[in-house]
Amino acid sequence: MGFKRNYRFRFLKFYSKKTGSSLLILSVLFLFSCQKEMNINVYKKTSIQEKIANLKDAKNNQVIVVSHRGDWRNAPENSLQAIKNCITMGVDMVEIDIRETKDGHLVVIHDKTLDRTTNGKGKVKEWSLDSLKTLYLKDGLGVLTKHKIPTLKEALQTSKDKILVNLDKSYTIFDKCYQIILETGTENQVIIKGGKTHATVKKEFGKYLNKVHFMPILGLPNTTAKKFVDAYMNSENAPIAFEFTVKSDTIKFLKEFKKIRNKGASIWVNSLWGHHNANHDDEKAVNNIEIYDWYIDNHIDIIQTDRPELLLTYLRERGLHQ
Repeated sequence: MGFKRNYRFRFLKFYSKKTGSSLLILSVLFLFSCQKEMNINVYKKTSIQEKIANLKDAKNNQVIVVSHRGDWRNAPENSLQAIKNCITMGVDMVEIDIRETKDGHLVVIHDKTLDRTTNGKGKVKEWSLDSLKTLYLKDGLGVLTKHKIPTLKEALQTSKDKILVNLDKSYTIFDKCYQIILETGTENQVIIKGGKTHATVKKEFGKYLNKVHFMPILGLPNTTAKKFVDAYMNSENAPIAFEFTVKSDTIKFLKEFKKIRNKGASIWVNSLWGHHNANHDDEKAVNNIEIYDWYIDNHIDIIQTDRPELLLTYLRERGLHQ
């Protein structure tokens, strides 16, 4: 684009010798057009401090975008490149999955087995880290790439001071996760989640509740939803957010989302598949981007998506993402 702009300016300079004052009008029109061109897809990159501040602020209108397993459409899921793509794109948070190897190391991979996402076979927990490092990741089409299975440490080092990280499948091995979080200095960037009551989490996870961001998960409809939320909100370590699965638009608890945000906790809903979001999912948004209106109308301010670029476009056009 820079070459084209310089070329046009040289043309206008030459043209001015022939036309005199008419150049002024042409220049103004050109600069206006150029400015419009340059504004396409331009946005303010937020620092990690701004991302953390936004995560802690449930009352503003800025929607947090979480990319599911990284940018897996353009790089293998849960790969370092999938995380790097999200950082470049301006995504706020990346969701990655943690598994433990045979020799006690933590790696980033979704399935219990290697078959779907690598050229290996069998269970992750039956392989040593050195053996896993000989494998290669497959892309979203199942084609083998040159990308390797990352360790949790490598993923957090890649994310450090750049993007928030949600560690999925980490609740039962969080003692080990936390040591790596401390080692990489990423405590403020990490979110852990679990679908358990406050009493259970306090018993099993209590020593971490004032050290990391914890987010409870609840499927709706649920007759105990209000009790579940109130127990967390009335505790000394109230969560920064709740993740809800919303099966239908008729669920009455949807009306509580605004109240929860006013009390200081954000609302996280996945746009991945229809059963998460009353059928207001990413694939429908491909043909009708206004599908995402449902999230805004229902006061949802954290969205985990399989189409981060599409969702960012929607939000930025509406002033809902910096």
